[in-house]
Amino acid sequence: MATAQAKAGRREWIGLAVLVMVTLIISMDMTVLSYALPFITADLEPTSGQLLWITDVYAFVLAGLLIPMGTLGDRIGRRRLLMIGAAVFGAASVATALSTSPGMLIGTRAVMGAAGATLMPSTMSLIRNMFHDENERRAAIGLWAAGFSAGGVIGLVAGGAMLQYFSWGTVFEINVPIMLLLLILAPLLLPEFRDPAAGRFDLLSTVLAFVAVLPTVWGIKQFAEHGADWPPVVGVIAGLIFLAVFVWRQRRLADPVIDVRLFRAPAFSAAVVMNVLANFALVGFMFFISQYLQLVLGLRPFTAGLWSLPAAGAAGIGAAVLAPMLAQRFRRAYVAAGGLLVGAAGCLVLAQVGDEVGLAQVVIGQALMTGGVAMVLTLSAELIVSTAPPERAGAAAGLSETGSQLGAALGVAILGSIGTFVYRQQLSGAAPAGVSADSWATARETLGGAIVESRSLTTVAADTLVTLARAAFAAELRAAAVVAAGILLVTAVLAAVLLRNVGASVPGQDTSGGSDDPATSPLAGGPVDTDTDAATVDTAPVPVGGVPVGAVAEGVGPAGGATGPEVRIGPPPAAPASTRPAHPVA
Repeated sequence: MATAQAKAGRREWIGLAVLVMVTLIISMDMTVLSYALPFITADLEPTSGQLLWITDVYAFVLAGLLIPMGTLGDRIGRRRLLMIGAAVFGAASVATALSTSPGMLIGTRAVMGAAGATLMPSTMSLIRNMFHDENERRAAIGLWAAGFSAGGVIGLVAGGAMLQYFSWGTVFEINVPIMLLLLILAPLLLPEFRDPAAGRFDLLSTVLAFVAVLPTVWGIKQFAEHGADWPPVVGVIAGLIFLAVFVWRQRRLADPVIDVRLFRAPAFSAAVVMNVLANFALVGFMFFISQYLQLVLGLRPFTAGLWSLPAAGAAGIGAAVLAPMLAQRFRRAYVAAGGLLVGAAGCLVLAQVGDEVGLAQVVIGQALMTGGVAMVLTLSAELIVSTAPPERAGAAAGLSETGSQLGAALGVAILGSIGTFVYRQQLSGAAPAGVSADSWATARETLGGAIVESRSLTTVAADTLVTLARAAFAAELRAAAVVAAGILLVTAVLAAVLLRNVGASVPGQDTSGGSDDPATSPLAGGPVDTDTDAATVDTAPVPVGGVPVGAVAEGVGPAGGATGPEVRIGPPPAAPASTRPAHPVA
């Protein structure tokens, strides 16, 4: 019989605020570098290859290590890993700010990426331990997602403001006080959890996950920036081969890094697909907006960032308010599809921009798109973490974030390639009067190149070139907006179909909150009782040889309603032959 879950107290909600600050900082670090690059280039004088690695190494290492670090947190302790990551992230931020050479900057950014990979899955999986009531956990994940969504925009605004008055290193030093605060507050506010039945940490799987994700993301980004060529194609193919080997190994390990059998649960696989495709459309299209505001409408970086703040506010409302509120009343399929339709509507508004007037369309369309997609990202994160067994929440969180990174890379590559094709087609004619063939060839590559070339031309020729290039980029943005709208519409259909049997409650849970109890949840496959005390965690007797993954009940509707089909992941758990006693985790 289900028993009511305990409500979270003040300590849990204050602890959540600390976790949200961490996600905010990590998200900011993905965008704040964009405004600092001209200052870094002038100071350190990197080569073009070094500049590429300075820009991308953080995201590459972060994406490659998310899944292994999530699994490591399940084994050594999620709070412990969070604190280790915070200490390394803070130290690496200081080293990055003090870098005196391109090589040093690349190395310290790589360390920041590795530390960031410990922080992201730890924050999400700790929410699973801190909030046992379904509605409270949904709201907590909404706030977590809002912090991550808003961080990118805040990074643009904060970076633009700080660079007007301070050196480029200050955009990294802002991380330090947040990490110090986390190290002080984490032992006081956050619970510890690790799986006492976890087996050994498989180092080979960690290497396979890294070499599967990193060359894939690198190849996709290279394809977007430089077009089709052998190196990015080889990188993607190599990554896919290593991914196949990784999956093959996980299916044969008794203690895998990620249990691929989780994908047999429709709610879990649907959430991962939504996560990838929603980030594909959102991040891929955001690539165009910043350029449009600055290069077409002529706004300064800081001003452009300010006009993006409504989108950050819409993301916060969608993730922290609308998604939790609507998910309490309606089935996940309806809420997810509705959010995606709102996002698609925002894309269609963005498809109305012109080459001279378009600020209102950008502000309204971007707010609709980010608000709608943020709702979906909240639901997908909640489904992934809540559907996975509690002892595997860290690995599931790592998988969720890896899907986000992969979707973002695919979006930038594919939408960027489509946009480039449209841009070049718009400028396919002969060079205008007064524009040399070389300048015209450069202008046909990018809008930024066209603006640079215009500075060496006569006033009339420069005005003509810039006008044509801006009109071409506006057409590029409109085409990308239509494609993004199509992606979101397809994702809405997939969400409606794949989540049709998932009710207003998280799969495997009763709306009373009782079946979320780790000791009785069919997701756990075994008794795992977490104590929310910040110092220790006690566990009930656990079967020797690990905790088997149990049944996942799909389609739990409102209280008293009928349940949908049951999906069992893996073999039915056998009665344990023996048990081992619980032990504390310091």
